[in-house]
Amino acid sequence: MRFSRYAMSCGEVVLTAGLAAALAAVFILGRAASAAETRRSLEYAPAPADNPLKGLVPYRGDKRDRFPHSMEFSYIPYSDLVKGYEVFDWEPLECILNDVAGRGHQAVFRVYLEYPGKTGAIPEFLIRDGLKVHAYSRDDGPSSVQSQVQTPDYEDANLRRSLARFIAALGGKYDGDPRIGFITAGLLGLWGEWHTHPRTELFASKTVQREVMDAYEAAFRTTPVLLRYPADDRDPRVAANCNRGFGYHDDSFAWATLATGKKEDAWFFMARLRAAGPAAQSKWKTHPIGGEIRPEAWGRVFDERPGDARIQNFRRCVEETHVTWLMDSGMFGKERRADRISRAEEEVRRMGYEFHAPAVTIGQLQGGKLRVSLEVENRGVAPFYYDWRPEWGLLADGRPIRVFPCGGTLRGLLPGDPPRVWTDVLDLSGVAPGAYTLAVRVPNPLRGGIPIRFANASQDVATGWLALDEVRLP
Repeated sequence: MRFSRYAMSCGEVVLTAGLAAALAAVFILGRAASAAETRRSLEYAPAPADNPLKGLVPYRGDKRDRFPHSMEFSYIPYSDLVKGYEVFDWEPLECILNDVAGRGHQAVFRVYLEYPGKTGAIPEFLIRDGLKVHAYSRDDGPSSVQSQVQTPDYEDANLRRSLARFIAALGGKYDGDPRIGFITAGLLGLWGEWHTHPRTELFASKTVQREVMDAYEAAFRTTPVLLRYPADDRDPRVAANCNRGFGYHDDSFAWATLATGKKEDAWFFMARLRAAGPAAQSKWKTHPIGGEIRPEAWGRVFDERPGDARIQNFRRCVEETHVTWLMDSGMFGKERRADRISRAEEEVRRMGYEFHAPAVTIGQLQGGKLRVSLEVENRGVAPFYYDWRPEWGLLADGRPIRVFPCGGTLRGLLPGDPPRVWTDVLDLSGVAPGAYTLAVRVPNPLRGGIPIRFANASQDVATGWLALDEVRLP
């Protein structure tokens, strides 16, 4: 799960300002002397709001007619999956993953042991083996509705053993599964959010928290896992995680995100992130930031005037957190104004990555070989956290005639970094003479999944393909 921003293949270089100038001069001189190489600028256009593994995430269900999205979220009770210390029933999770994948989407999920107003999440075999359960009532939200809560004794040795074995089995079966986008660590606290407020004395000790984090780090090397609260060694309640291989999720986004400087707001996401130090503040460069728009701000956060002073500026929240995805219900209801949808799409596009190809350079066909170099930059607020492999394509009548592997990668390309240059030599021998479109794509490893679309006007000349230039073969 440790992603390096410096990982690049041999077919890729970083285009610095000086190198760009030098190459531009070479290209100009070369074109004046011969037609050996042609550098063509590519026009920018905003990428779609439903690019994969970013943007707004509704609860699971077919909401494709509501607002553009590429992921769906689900909660799962621990008892649905865990039937014994070494006995697991994966069918409920399989049902969720297959249902979501059937719509071409990827899943985000969280497993919980306690959820206000719900019972039965704690497996019966643990209770039979002596696990103590604290039952109490809790005020749930502004309406002060009383919800029943069942909090397990997190220090119980059998529960700790069960958690460690479950996480190991979960990672062994699902790490790298293309049906999954992200996992929020869950398991501990109300809703799996790593707190039991206001009954703070019932929450897991730092020792138990470290055991859960150790298990996740050992089990997941590919699929990103996100924690609720940033913390360093000085945090009094949350075990240090800033130097571990996890992202974070802010579940009160645009409500308790931006730091206010007030003591009572020290739990706000950016305040906690800064308190956890430089490692936490730079976490977004290698591990994703996700979360949930606070329910009180659903929908309204995208209005020109949200109508509640407590709702924080969405764009500023995105820019400061470098957030990639956010759970939301406001934009997925049946009643949605056109102006709100338009503003929401504009703001959601700014989340996560936005890859633009400013130019392509194509060499002269020699011996059936064609050299192509594509410049790629990130105009978003965060990198892409997976290593999806790009492909070159030769298209005719909107269909790929031949597809070639690309030596470049998008992973770790940060906003503001110099453009990367993907360079490969394509073997076109055996292709029939004629005019073709040279194109590039980044396919989704999920069958039927949404491919990455570039922020270019010539994107989707064919589904998923970015058209680069015309190539004529004699």
